[in-house]
Amino acid sequence: MKTFCKVLLLAFISFLFFQCKNETNSEETLSPQNIVHYAKGFSIENYIGYSIVTVKNPWPKTTKTYTYILKEKNGIVPDSLKKNLIISVPIKSIVVTSTTHIPSLEMLDEVNTLIGFPHCDFISSEKVRTRIDDGKVKELGNNKDLNTEVVFDLQPNVIIGYGIDNENPTLDNLQKSGLKVMLNGDWNEETALGKAEWIKFFGALYGKQKLANELFTKIENDFLKTIRIAKMAKSTPTILAGDMFEDCWYLPKGTSWGSLILKQANGNYLWKKTTGTGSLSLSFETVFEKAKNADIWFTSGQFSTLKEMTDSNPHYTKFDAFRNKNVYSFCRKKGKKGGILYYELAPNRPDIILKDIVKILHPELLIGYKPFFFEKLK
Repeated sequence: MKTFCKVLLLAFISFLFFQCKNETNSEETLSPQNIVHYAKGFSIENYIGYSIVTVKNPWPKTTKTYTYILKEKNGIVPDSLKKNLIISVPIKSIVVTSTTHIPSLEMLDEVNTLIGFPHCDFISSEKVRTRIDDGKVKELGNNKDLNTEVVFDLQPNVIIGYGIDNENPTLDNLQKSGLKVMLNGDWNEETALGKAEWIKFFGALYGKQKLANELFTKIENDFLKTIRIAKMAKSTPTILAGDMFEDCWYLPKGTSWGSLILKQANGNYLWKKTTGTGSLSLSFETVFEKAKNADIWFTSGQFSTLKEMTDSNPHYTKFDAFRNKNVYSFCRKKGKKGGILYYELAPNRPDIILKDIVKILHPELLIGYKPFFFEKLK
């Protein structure tokens, strides 16, 4: 009887073992759904013990794709994926190279993992500035000419780089020396929510995908809610954007994220019918002819007062928006060292940008809301 029971027990254990093994194998061979929905430049697929992060087209006019494997503790990466860069997660230290990466670290409560950055003066985040002042974030020089000796001494778990083209020998050399480099293409996204969704990229590195998803979902919901509110407006003000730099007037093209967000705020951007995602470069005369009667003017970050504008170009006074003092800029909110907060935080918080613009274009909406980035110039 004891022998029979022992056989049954072994059979039962074998059944459980092989059943679990089969279930694990079946899950490992599934193709999980990409959890990224708005961003076009990356995807995340989660498997048992590891994730696959794919970065696509990290700069304009490229078809390059980069695959990274984020391996959890005790995770097993299939042999077919071992040719790719493998990074153990959650990471404990990081070097980032763009101020647009900083807000994700702050939102995920991982500022203390940042140990190096190029041009630290550009950073506006108060929490990161405190770490810089305490000597905990090392100055690394220029993005395309990082101080490789300092970076190598830091030995970060990962370096987050970005490129405007295929030429970045510094990052290549760091990778050849054994450091792990991932490319981030948040700046190349064409929609506001697409830019903001890159917080999921960082969430995967820190083992905080759930938190990253929750943070993004709140931004998404607030953004979409504000669009619905903007549709209630009874007017559609005409909008001029940008200003002169040297001999050209730069303003967003009609299919750029900046132009799109003006439309989502129920505004009539005067160059909305142009195509492209970068900037238009026009003469003063061309802009004046089309926009001299525009209702609202959103300038770049060059000027903080109307006087600064006229000192630069006295012809600005010919625009109705200037005469009526309906000129707005984001340049007045700066960090301790003069870095403009908009350039750092805005890509991660399109919900705030949209609320600002809706409030400016339609003061009767969003009762009680005070714009965060944009201020009327005086």
